[in-house]
Amino acid sequence: MRKMMREVALDRVQLLPSMFKDRYDLNRAYLMSLKNQNLLQNYYLEAGLWMSAERPEDLHWGWESPTCELRGHFLGHWLSAAAHAYRCSGDQELKAKADAVVSELARCQRENGGLWAGPIPEKYLDWLARGKKVWAPHYTLHKTLMGLVDMYRLAGNEQALAVLINFAEWFHRWSGQFSREEFDNILDVETGGMLEVWADLYQITGDERHLQLLNRYDRPRFFEPLLAGKDVLTNMHANTTIPEVLGAARAWEVTGEERWFNIVEAYWDQAVRKRGFFCTGSQTSGEVWTPPFRFADRLSDTNQEHCVVYNMIRLAEFLFRWTGETEYADYIERNLYNGILAQQHPKTGMVAYFLPLEPGAQKKWGTPTDDFWCCHGTMVQAQTRYNSIIYYEHDDGLFVTQYIPSRLGWKKDGTPVTVEQTISPQTGDNVALREINFTQWHRPDHVCVELKIQCQRPLRFAISCRIPWWTAGEVEIKINGRSETASVSTGRLVLNRTWHNDRLELRLPKTICIEPLPDAPERIAFMDGPVVLAGLTDEDIALCGHSEDLSSILVPDNVRVWQTWLNGYRTRHQPKNIKFKPLYEITDERYTVYFPLYAHKQPLK
Repeated sequence: MRKMMREVALDRVQLLPSMFKDRYDLNRAYLMSLKNQNLLQNYYLEAGLWMSAERPEDLHWGWESPTCELRGHFLGHWLSAAAHAYRCSGDQELKAKADAVVSELARCQRENGGLWAGPIPEKYLDWLARGKKVWAPHYTLHKTLMGLVDMYRLAGNEQALAVLINFAEWFHRWSGQFSREEFDNILDVETGGMLEVWADLYQITGDERHLQLLNRYDRPRFFEPLLAGKDVLTNMHANTTIPEVLGAARAWEVTGEERWFNIVEAYWDQAVRKRGFFCTGSQTSGEVWTPPFRFADRLSDTNQEHCVVYNMIRLAEFLFRWTGETEYADYIERNLYNGILAQQHPKTGMVAYFLPLEPGAQKKWGTPTDDFWCCHGTMVQAQTRYNSIIYYEHDDGLFVTQYIPSRLGWKKDGTPVTVEQTISPQTGDNVALREINFTQWHRPDHVCVELKIQCQRPLRFAISCRIPWWTAGEVEIKINGRSETASVSTGRLVLNRTWHNDRLELRLPKTICIEPLPDAPERIAFMDGPVVLAGLTDEDIALCGHSEDLSSILVPDNVRVWQTWLNGYRTRHQPKNIKFKPLYEITDERYTVYFPLYAHKQPLK
């Protein structure tokens, strides 16, 4: 048996002030701003409870319009996000709102005859079975089922489980009429996370009918060639396949069948290890997987779909828990900064469907009620999941995997333990940096992480900390102000000792580095630790300099204001110099990420 790490309960982790907490709060405000009647508009329409000839106030439009075949998908995302937010924070106001929505879903289900609880007609699935073109009904319906699962598991809503079980009965009856080949034809049209939700439901109920659903939604036409090592991803719609593999991950956790585990590992191998990724962590253009390590001709205005970022982070979470390998946590960090943060507007909270990587790119933001793209839904979910990716526990102790200001309330062998994490990448408001603020002339060249560990009694256990891929030198470790050594291997350091009331400091050295395109190594991107830097230009500008001496090309710009170290850069020795800032800070500016770099014999003056 594999020794898996365990997720720390969401309600044991509290976000502390930081941009992550700011983004969480912004998302929470948006969740609360949407009216229940508008979230439910398409469910009411399907149940015959809304037949007004007048357009209601604040009617949700775009993909939620009453004529869109994906209508109603957003509500499931909203319920899932609300459930996660409640579990993280105990937010009773948000829970009351979500409970009221579930109650109305139950009402709609009764009006539909007691089983169907969807926002689209049942006939859409019959059309699918007949081969008639219809836009992904399984994808749409999965969102409702997912939201109900999370409302039960995370928010304790028993009514959600009752609606879910009745809705599952409809699927059991409908799917049972087809042969394996007939149903495989049906599943060739985007299924969303149907496999995952049946695995979840089987774990909750233990009902063999739900196991039958899980097995019916298996995808042998996709999974078997994948297991055989074939490249089944190149030019394939990316987010059609990732949720299916997330379903395989949950199927393995629920059934223990090794085939499911092998599917997940084979997929990661094909999607990441044998494909590579852009500097941001993404691998898509125009919503499809790029060919392996062929990115130069895929730079466009449709790179990096947000749904892909979110679901690949989820897949990396599974694999990290199963293996403890830090490559997955590194992948999460890269996509966290250059995807989840970069694709949410820091003031409006709205999503950018894509993250363009072509020269002179510009992000295109959604609106609160007029778009409701698929990525709109994964955005509200993503901003509630920070609590789940910071800490993990295992038999020997605790693993700190992401450096996000937070407080953990934990128990080891029944003894209460509190861990408070603060981080100061460049800001100067960390205690350790305050001590040197009067003598620190230049922007710090390290990330300072401080962990305050308080145990109710002296307690021996291991604290493991991830050493990020971008660490540029030896990590400095201090416990209670005294330098220490630790076992360091495979991307982690381990401190196994007796803890009581202690302060652990990590200084992770970092520097500017470049990441070239694999198939066009002369075209490079700049990274500051895990953060992609974007040049503020709408031109495809070539830079001159030497990659082994980046200070000849890029230098800090305007490093300090009041108590804050700033994180901008500017070029030097170029015919036309430009400024750089973190990609996640870009809102409406035009920007360029990849630049041709040419060596020059003599430095430009």
